[in-house]
Amino acid sequence: MKRAKMVVVVLGLAGFVALQSFTAAQTQNPPATQPAAGQAAGTAPAVKRPPQAKTQAEFDAYNAAVANAKDPAALEKAADDFSAKFPTSELRILLYRNAMHQYQNANNGDKMLEMGHKVLAIDPDDPESLIGVAEVLVERTKDSDLDKDQRWGEAEKDAQHALQTIDTDLPVPPNTPQDKVDAYKGYLRSSAYSVLGALEFNRDKYPEAEADFRKSIDAFPSQPDPVVVLRLALALDKQNRYGDALKEADHAVELTQQDTAAGKLARQERDRLVQLTGGIASPAPSSQPSPSSAPPK
Repeated sequence: MKRAKMVVVVLGLAGFVALQSFTAAQTQNPPATQPAAGQAAGTAPAVKRPPQAKTQAEFDAYNAAVANAKDPAALEKAADDFSAKFPTSELRILLYRNAMHQYQNANNGDKMLEMGHKVLAIDPDDPESLIGVAEVLVERTKDSDLDKDQRWGEAEKDAQHALQTIDTDLPVPPNTPQDKVDAYKGYLRSSAYSVLGALEFNRDKYPEAEADFRKSIDAFPSQPDPVVVLRLALALDKQNRYGDALKEADHAVELTQQDTAAGKLARQERDRLVQLTGGIASPAPSSQPSPSSAPPK
């Protein structure tokens, strides 16, 4: 059965909710000049503090730039202008990261990748940008691309590094409730494992892809991403574990609307597996046709 191949970069439904609530706090006015409370000057903090302005002029210029937050192109230009005027400012990263998220919401993968690289040029440990860059590289790299291995290698390195820095390098705005911090970290881990699962699937390493997709779901169990659930079904299908795959395909159908791209693909996969299994959770002969080699984007 042929499957439509989507080549857009999208946030998972659960991730979009988590992103909106957390990054809204990140782009609020940061402290102007002083170290965080309880942190002595020159002492390394246990976790990364939010970026801070050094002068009032820098602080005012940042506020003027972030006023363009709803227009990604205008925000990018404002970030470039701000960076030219304050080339060592800690606040540059907030503007470029926000621009990355806005381009992501606008489904502009190329610009999202560009903004992510600008953030990583300032802070190579930033987990949000590591994951954002990795997502674009996985979703927008085709088998026919001459630099496929290089792009996939960068995506894998970035996703693995993000898993190492989520707990240490995610700047948390002051007074953010711990449950929101924990939820967003869970979302970031889920996203990183989703990237790794997609990479393993693309490399025909289906057991490894299955393991990473399960880690992705387990990292953010309160709001499972239907695309990840569908990809898990496909990874199981590829291993001829049709009964297990049908269970996950049913779950993906439950999580999606029929008229969405993910919903249509989930129903196609479910219907295929029902035909193979007769609707029961038992393995089908390995001679049955296998699913498309590319997971849904």
